[in-house]
Amino acid sequence: MKDDQTGSWWQQVTGEAIQGPLKGSRLDLVDHDEISFSTWKRENPLGRVLRPDANVEQFYEPADWEEQYANLRVVTPRSQSNSTAPRTLVYGLTMDSVSKAYTNQSLQKQSPVIDHVGQRPVLIVMQKDKKSVRAFDRSVDGRELEFFAKPQAPELTLLDSETGSEWDFTGKAISGPLKGRQLNKLPILADYWFDWKTYHPESGLYDQ
Repeated sequence: MKDDQTGSWWQQVTGEAIQGPLKGSRLDLVDHDEISFSTWKRENPLGRVLRPDANVEQFYEPADWEEQYANLRVVTPRSQSNSTAPRTLVYGLTMDSVSKAYTNQSLQKQSPVIDHVGQRPVLIVMQKDKKSVRAFDRSVDGRELEFFAKPQAPELTLLDSETGSEWDFTGKAISGPLKGRQLNKLPILADYWFDWKTYHPESGLYDQ
């Protein structure tokens, strides 16, 4: 990305200026979601949506851009010790200078995921739409909670083993002894494995 004020160039993933007057500066990461519209709309019924701008529509990527780019070479070659395809969709976390990625396929098979990244106890959960993923710190009052999905629930509902409280996809306890408590949300990035590995060369990959 290039800013108009100084002409500096910035990396998309890290937010760091790599060329120009602001080289070495870094943008602050803000909370964001990459979730399906249905999930967002359910949580934000009065939310507003930006519509396409006809004046610059010719500069938008086509709807099938992923298919068009799928066969292009990537900048990070596949390691012989890692069979994960470069364009595998992953969700990456960095905690305490330790990075870890979770493949989209593994989350579709197992959600929620209970794990540690660095010293942080984390919860990775995929919504029932199989497109929306969030990550949370699963500690409450210094105690690590274990979560599992409530069977046959019409909406995604998590139960913690310690208190039996029910939690929704926003990380909020909606019933039980911990009702009203909120898990701290963690920044998680949807990315291609080759791209995530470029910026996080020491990243681990979650193994079910």
